[in-house]
Amino acid sequence: MRIRVRRTGGFAGIERQAEVDTSGRPDASEWHTLAERAIASGDRTPPAGVPDGFSYEITVDGRTAYAADPRLTEDQRELISRVLKEGA
Repeated sequence: MRIRVRRTGGFAGIERQAEVDTSGRPDASEWHTLAERAIASGDRTPPAGVPDGFSYEITVDGRTAYAADPRLTEDQRELISRVLKEGA
């Protein structure tokens, strides 16, 4: 499973993106479960954000969902954090 997160907005407006490929990872099932829950609770179009807040595009195996601060679910927040931390 390929999980990509793209973050835009924020005070400085700097875009950041990262991707994780779960193939061969010992924790792949954990990533799959988290990614499926995060994308299922996302919007199909970019939601209106708040001034200086971040907007996110989450893509899991070609399926894309959108989310924005401060209305992230816990699953979205965790997935975004992990992908941006561990991804390339």
